[in-house]
Amino acid sequence: QVQLVESGGGLVQPGGSLRLSCVASGHTFSKYTMGWFRQAPGKERELVASMHWSGFSTYYADSVKGRFTISRDNAKNTVYLQMNSLKPEDTAVYSCAHGAITYGLGYDHEADFGSWGQGTQVTVSS
Repeated sequence: QVQLVESGGGLVQPGGSLRLSCVASGHTFSKYTMGWFRQAPGKERELVASMHWSGFSTYYADSVKGRFTISRDNAKNTVYLQMNSLKPEDTAVYSCAHGAITYGLGYDHEADFGSWGQGTQVTVSS
């Protein structure tokens, strides 16, 4: 059974940085597209960033382009989200997710993903 465990969340001041990590187990990590979602109170879940299983393609929501960077280390079964220049509107629970199928083509829609972790809280406040 696939397990996704996120870490690295916390409280940070506006303009600060955080690096989220997600360790996957129970499947062959390198065969799956990986992504980061977030959900703020009262809002729908949003795909923030994703990386195709090949590593050649990435997606970023307009709201985070130029500030967030997704990366993956297949040897460590880990996907990262580096978040810089954080804003109060980035406050949310961040969850990682893996692709719905192995070697999937899609990577920029929620329907391309099949399983989510429990999430880690990110709060941006002064």
